[in-house]
Amino acid sequence: MKKYIIDGNNLIGKIKSIFTLQQKDKSQSRKNLIKILDKYFSDKKVKVNLHFDGFENDPLHSTKMKIIYSNNKSADTEIINEIDSEKNPKLLIVVSSDLKIYNYAKVNSCEVLKSEDFVKLISHKKNISEEQIQKSIADDEIKKMFGV
Repeated sequence: MKKYIIDGNNLIGKIKSIFTLQQKDKSQSRKNLIKILDKYFSDKKVKVNLHFDGFENDPLHSTKMKIIYSNNKSADTEIINEIDSEKNPKLLIVVSSDLKIYNYAKVNSCEVLKSEDFVKLISHKKNISEEQIQKSIADDEIKKMFGV
């Protein structure tokens, strides 16, 4: 089974609306990213590990992904360790534009996708634009507030 390893902070930086939100509310930007990824992966039979820098202050939940915090280390180090521990790295799809991670994954026979290309893939596959992503997130938040 294919397994995605996603550099969460790097991916946030490639989605304008979420990156802007991150400047104000890091936890909410991560929640919004998780919503987008859960929708994208909902019909796929893959494993997904989403890596974030830092500590888990506000527990985040996903229906499709394992969320990993780097704690005292960098998320880059954790991603590299995960690549190293994989029995068959050819089944890995690493999503990051960080050159260190991108090159390391490539050298280790992983499939690699730059974060900006992954964003295009998500947007193209579901035919949604940045504005639609933003509206979808806002609608979800409003529905939650009114218990819908």
